[in-house]
Amino acid sequence: MAKKEKVVLAYSGGLDTSVILKWLVNKGYEVICFLGDVGQEEDFEAAKKKAISLGASKIYVIDLKEEFVTSYIFPAMRGNAMYEGRYLLGTSLARPLLAKAQIDIAKKEGAMYVAHGATGKGNDQVRFELTYYALNPEIRVISPWKDPEFLAEFKGRSDMIKYAEKYNIPIKATKAKPYSEDENLMHISHESGVLEDPEYRPPEHVFSRTSSIDSTPDKESIIEISFKDGNPVRVEDKTANVTVTKPLELFTYLNKIGGKHGIGRVDMVENRFIGIKSRGVYETPGGTILWIAHRDLEGIAMDKEVMHIRDMLMPKFSEIIYNGFWFSPEMDFLMNAFDKSQEAIDGKVALSLYKGNVNVIGREAFTPLYNKKQSSMDEEGGFNAIDSKGFININALRLKAHFVAMKGKLPYKWAREDK
Repeated sequence: MAKKEKVVLAYSGGLDTSVILKWLVNKGYEVICFLGDVGQEEDFEAAKKKAISLGASKIYVIDLKEEFVTSYIFPAMRGNAMYEGRYLLGTSLARPLLAKAQIDIAKKEGAMYVAHGATGKGNDQVRFELTYYALNPEIRVISPWKDPEFLAEFKGRSDMIKYAEKYNIPIKATKAKPYSEDENLMHISHESGVLEDPEYRPPEHVFSRTSSIDSTPDKESIIEISFKDGNPVRVEDKTANVTVTKPLELFTYLNKIGGKHGIGRVDMVENRFIGIKSRGVYETPGGTILWIAHRDLEGIAMDKEVMHIRDMLMPKFSEIIYNGFWFSPEMDFLMNAFDKSQEAIDGKVALSLYKGNVNVIGREAFTPLYNKKQSSMDEEGGFNAIDSKGFININALRLKAHFVAMKGKLPYKWAREDK
């Protein structure tokens, strides 16, 4: 009997990956399942039993939460990553971590193949597969939702349910949530189904990580976040008298308190990498608080020109993450630049959390570039106001030259009387 080829499947225990698991087994593969714990609500023991019952030879369940926070969430925060000005990249950040762990298992097991259940219209297929190839150029990828044989058999959800019934695959067919969700420590996303209508307002039961404004506390929470080299190292809840310092516990606590105050909801239409627009509803309480605090501390501790150059890189950095190029030469370049920019981002930021809002109420840098005397309108502070005259004259030279070149005619149409 010929030895079966091994394939490591990114498995969740849901309908899609359960059917894919059985489909791969029926095609003659030895299937090794991988389930990464990145903070999602999941019955991992039930998922393990289900995978074995469906024919998997082995299943790995790996706790990736600590690595997710320290090696993915915090680096993204140091670069203030925010896709299209609003999305904090919760799903995008988890995918390269999961794909990396999957490649590690393939190496350990001597598997030539990896597989995933991402659809052909979405971003995740790109994120998974680019990571696979970046970390193992020789790996072979099985992507059923782009496989003609699979697509001929499965036109949609109803075909998958029939297949599940045929092979006694336990499923939870329900219409209670007519949309899809992705959850991890960073966020929970809601999309597709009824949410595909951009005018449809998500009912309150859609949200699971953040309280509605009506049910949030009527009293603010005051917290203080301390940073070292741009990384959060301490959270003090002044209102509840709670202090946390370990990265995972720190981020988990911010999720808890942020969710209680209804912080971090975003409803947007975004541009997928493959060119399709999609509507996403996100809940990112802890990330929202952390991003605001970190950016505020940079205002007092980061050099102006360094900040402006870094800010020009932020949209590209966010796009690189969103598009799945976490492991790439351009990301290596940017990470080194951002690490350098964060060397003096040491200090603490005080914030008020109230009714969905995060308001900075104070900050202190341990190596501040802010000079109170220089900024004051009440004292000179080593600044000679007369110097500003020459500064303005020099900067006006090219404006004067432009006016003369135009022979005195005001060149700007929007400002002319004859427009």
